Amino acid sequence: MERKRFVRKTKQRDLILKVLKSTDTHPTADWIYEQVKKEMPNISLGTVYRNLSILKEAGEILELNCGSKFSRFDGNPENHYHFVCTQCGKVSDVKGCPVNKELDSEVSKKNSVQVFFHRTEFYGLCSECKEKLKQ
Repeated sequence: MERKRFVRKTKQRDLILKVLKSTDTHPTADWIYEQVKKEMPNISLGTVYRNLSILKEAGEILELNCGSKFSRFDGNPENHYHFVCTQCGKVSDVKGCPVNKELDSEVSKKNSVQVFFHRTEFYGLCSECKEKLKQ
């Protein structure tokens, strides 16, 4: 996905982006806020939400809505697939499965629409929850 617009750099925005890119857990805004607050104690939750929105609009991050009441955020803005554990709620990147761009063309042709991209989430049990069930 291409970036939509230029985003002015701010200390808060840079720190939020740094925190988000330093994890692969696809955290919530509250988690990001708690991490950023360690380095910037006076930051407000509203500032974190506002900056996440700006970063999303600029194409710097992805916002994921994987069926839970809380959005999760991804520091990797490139389109890729996700796996969501139905037991613990963990969201992770699917490795070794590139995005099927031919699907975009097929949907476009068969439905007389213009597809820019698609997102896919897989649902099931993560390796940790799968192991717990075996015990």
